[in-house]
Amino acid sequence: MVIGAAVVLFIASFLDYSSYCPQGIDCSKIDNPNAWDSLGLLMSVFLAGVIAAALVVVSRAMPGRKVAWLDLGQLGAALSVFALWTAFWTILDISNAGAGLILGLLAAIVLAAGAVAGPLVPFLKAPLLSPAGPAQGVQGGQPPYGAQPSQGYGYPGAQQQPYGAQPSQGYGYPGGPQQGQPAQGDPAQAQAQAQAQQAQAPQPSQGGAAPAGDFAPFWFAVPVARPLYGEDGSPNPIAELAPGTWYLAVEQRGQSLIAQTQDGRRGVLQDTTGIQRG
Repeated sequence: MVIGAAVVLFIASFLDYSSYCPQGIDCSKIDNPNAWDSLGLLMSVFLAGVIAAALVVVSRAMPGRKVAWLDLGQLGAALSVFALWTAFWTILDISNAGAGLILGLLAAIVLAAGAVAGPLVPFLKAPLLSPAGPAQGVQGGQPPYGAQPSQGYGYPGAQQQPYGAQPSQGYGYPGGPQQGQPAQGDPAQAQAQAQAQQAQAPQPSQGGAAPAGDFAPFWFAVPVARPLYGEDGSPNPIAELAPGTWYLAVEQRGQSLIAQTQDGRRGVLQDTTGIQRG
């Protein structure tokens, strides 16, 4: 509606805004002026309306844009009302208003109505462009903390377990069949393999963590942002682990973990309390 009114306003600017014709004269030979012959009328009614429509359209396409602390939609609505106000009093002042001025007034009415009613009517308030989806995680495409990713290399897909708990299916990629896992329907083989695994499983230390020699890499997520320090013992962090992103623990040093970020950087995570393992 706003765009259509702007097009009509632009066309009306080329039509005669006065239809004055003295008696006894062939009116077909009279060249009545249009808005382009009157700079004040052109700028205050026709071009002002076109500019107002452009501001309204831009504000709907890119919500939140401002000029001099004013929203583009509000600025366009104010300019459209100004164009309507000027056209109304101009047509009252001219005794022989032409088609250009009459059509311009009608277009200014439609333009002002659309610009003012835009924020109030849901149909007119809808943005022209669909906004981009919210970012997931700290890095693009990462699942939020605690959510299960649908696909993707290197992301766990099973229910998460607290750090230090004995996993039911090993580390690696939870949720999928593990190497050496027997097929369903063979209970005898499954029982024999389970007994062999129990016999080979190392006993955890009193602190609840597995010995460093039997450490297996696993994926984990942190509940809050935590610094990652360099392996050389530097006191300055080299990265920050953020909630919502999976990191790979590649080694254990006492109560600390050697973690690898998505971009391949490795460092020491000193605070491992409350982390969730995939």
